[in-house]
Amino acid sequence: MNNIEEYRVFVSELIRKVLIGELSVRNAVTLFPSGTKDKSIEAAFHALLHYEADEDIRRRDILYREEQDDYLTLIFQTLEQGKELPDNIIRNYEKYYKIADIPMPNDFRSNVIRFWRYLTLKE
Repeated sequence: MNNIEEYRVFVSELIRKVLIGELSVRNAVTLFPSGTKDKSIEAAFHALLHYEADEDIRRRDILYREEQDDYLTLIFQTLEQGKELPDNIIRNYEKYYKIADIPMPNDFRSNVIRFWRYLTLKE
């Protein structure tokens, strides 16, 4: 993938597959592109994590489930067009997370980055 719009389209497909039950959230988040520094992709990542975390609420509360499904649908439809998510969605997650902890692939470059982050962590 060469540009941010392609990454957004890719992420939209992951979210769509989660919504239709073709892909688990756990598998989807491991496929997210890491290192893009795109706030829309980071917000989508956190939205999926919240989707999974709220699984028990979703089973008990049909209205909550529908609302959350609609929210993820809005996210995937926006990203599907290669567009940036609305500021309110991005800010909603930024207030809780400085950066998205999107898993990196297990290759040499990623291992060096992980090691460097470990060395530079501030306590």
